[in-house]
Amino acid sequence: MAGYIELTEENYDETIKDGVVLVDFWAPWCGPCRMIAPVIDKLAQDYAGKAKICKVNTDEHQDLASKFGIRSIPTIYFYKDGQKIDEMIGASSEQDLKNKLDDLI
Repeated sequence: MAGYIELTEENYDETIKDGVVLVDFWAPWCGPCRMIAPVIDKLAQDYAGKAKICKVNTDEHQDLASKFGIRSIPTIYFYKDGQKIDEMIGASSEQDLKNKLDDLI
């Protein structure tokens, strides 16, 4: 069973440089983040081999959150071949996230 990739300062740039990537900036105490966590897990399974589904715990990786100016969580970034294409702030529906991924694949 495929799962999401936990991003850190060490693997962020390498992970996003190729293909389609969704990055969920979240924190354990964040209600909306916990609400979409099962959706992120499902996307990681559904898009295995087609897109990388990743998460950044902003409590554990404050440098990354600061580097990208994350002010609200959840914030979701969409990359294609290393270029940030779009972002969504706040809890989004599974269908909205799928539509965005499908547009990039």
